[in-house]
Amino acid sequence: MKKPSLLRSLASFSSMTMVSRVFGLLRDMAINAAFGADWRTDAFWVAFRIPNFMRRLFAEGSFSTAFVPVLTEVKETRSLADVRELVSRTAGTLGAVLLLIVAIGVIFAPQVTLLFSPGAVQQPEKLTLTVELLRLTFPFLLFVSLTALAGGVLNSYHRFGLPALTPAVGAAYDYSNSFDFTQTPLRGASMVHQHVSAATKRQVARYNRLHPDEDDPT
Repeated sequence: MKKPSLLRSLASFSSMTMVSRVFGLLRDMAINAAFGADWRTDAFWVAFRIPNFMRRLFAEGSFSTAFVPVLTEVKETRSLADVRELVSRTAGTLGAVLLLIVAIGVIFAPQVTLLFSPGAVQQPEKLTLTVELLRLTFPFLLFVSLTALAGGVLNSYHRFGLPALTPAVGAAYDYSNSFDFTQTPLRGASMVHQHVSAATKRQVARYNRLHPDEDDPT
């Protein structure tokens, strides 16, 4: 596979990242406009912040730092079958671990909420809503981590545009749904893992197009 130029890769990544940041800003503005500044808004952001905090460990943080160099080495020195086995085993192991963590987070959502927002105990109604929202947003951790895994695979094949653009697609989906929040506060949390699930599917489909099911010529 011919490697793209550094300038082209940089331009692709930078431009898509800029688009993602703009859509993220629009999303936050729309959410604030729909919710307003009240305790419901605080409950949503607390519930959304907790899985976002953990994604730094399982997605963009130490996991990506360790996985991408290993994948690149295997891709350069071994066969395509070995690359697929590595990706499959990593995805299976990561998915199983995250399923367990998500299950624990959903079951012990009240305790997790108090850990990250101890002041909520003084507002029972806010605490109850935060717990309900957290049980909806916690699966976000699973989907966003698998999305990061697929993005790391694409990056190792010098495909930088789609992984950088994926947050923009999710932010656009959030924006389009944000004005329904005033009708049902739980919709805001439910849409979070809906758009991340869709982004995961797009990343996997992109990877499958790069690697059609065929015998390894090596």
